[in-house]
Amino acid sequence: MGDRIQNLVDYLHNYVVTDTMVPRNIRKAASDAIEQLQNKENEDKVKAYAAIELLDEISNDPNMPMHTRTVIWEVLSELEKIE
Repeated sequence: MGDRIQNLVDYLHNYVVTDTMVPRNIRKAASDAIEQLQNKENEDKVKAYAAIELLDEISNDPNMPMHTRTVIWEVLSELEKIE
């Protein structure tokens, strides 16, 4: 796993998964995205695409705190750059 993906995993974990102010369904989706990014069987582009699918679904959740939405958008932007 590349440094870029590991940084995104850490960022999601620290600012979404462990934030108890974030609704459970959003934390779950972030955890699932982390699992996809850590999947050693897939190449980086496949991992990124799988994580994008999960995060994109929740990115417009009306219950998401604004600071969390910003984190999700930043992660999505970085994932889209992975080739």
